[in-house]
Amino acid sequence: MLPKLQHRLTAEEYLFQERLSATRREYLDGEIFAMAGASRRHNQISSNLTRILGNQLANRPCSVYSSDMKVKIEKLNKYAYPDVLIVCGQQQFEDENEDVLLNPLLIMEVLSDSTEAYDRGDKFLHYQGIPSLAEYLLVSQKSCRIEQFTRQSDDTWVYSQSDEINDEVGLKSVDCSLKLQDVYAKVEV
Repeated sequence: MLPKLQHRLTAEEYLFQERLSATRREYLDGEIFAMAGASRRHNQISSNLTRILGNQLANRPCSVYSSDMKVKIEKLNKYAYPDVLIVCGQQQFEDENEDVLLNPLLIMEVLSDSTEAYDRGDKFLHYQGIPSLAEYLLVSQKSCRIEQFTRQSDDTWVYSQSDEINDEVGLKSVDCSLKLQDVYAKVEV
């Protein structure tokens, strides 16, 4: 879990402060959690994912957002910053600022030493509370590996893993694919 700051805030106070802040913080039911900066590898992988998927979705009614777009998990009163997310069709935002998305279809997290356990555990459990979420990807920055969780019609999740540089991951929710060699371009793993 990320380091917790001491003062409890309402969601409205958090959003007001967050919109003025130069640093990003996540929110969970009154508690604020500072976010650490990302490494060069992390940034390169996130940029590659955004570019690859943005190009594939350029002529479709989908948007790819990087780590500055917040996602709200309504039932937990939580705001999070996924590394990369995709929404298709009508985008639903919390308010007119359009900086808090309510209906992501696919979320991707690039794993780091400080967040890997959280991304695999509580954060994934939290994301499962988003009804629109159909796929969740964990992308390693230490080795060539993408782990994919796909929601089934009965709300169970099916796991698959790709870990060879020539592998290709099919993203059923958005009808796209990721070649690992493209995801890890300019990254030594």
